Amino acid sequence: MERIEQEKKTVGEMIAIYCRKHHSRGGNDLCDECRALLDYAHRRLDRCPKGNGKSSCRKCEIHCYSPENREKIRKIMRYVGPRMLFYHPLSAIRHLISEMK
Repeated sequence: MERIEQEKKTVGEMIAIYCRKHHSRGGNDLCDECRALLDYAHRRLDRCPKGNGKSSCRKCEIHCYSPENREKIRKIMRYVGPRMLFYHPLSAIRHLISEMK
């Protein structure tokens, strides 16, 4: 799987976990706010100037997200990051390895 597609999958998993725990709509559906943030993240990844050769967004010198959305993603990652090993262990390990590069 290409780097961008893997990033999309991981951010989708993280937003889904956060939404289930904080917005509790029942089922696997995202609330409107989380769906909008996921769509925004996917659009930003699709337009990433570094393409599949990108580092993690946290380490990137180009900040593609608006300040508001960047803070939302940070909040989600702070909450979900430690829990990813329990929900999606392979994605968590891949993400940790990519952070080390």
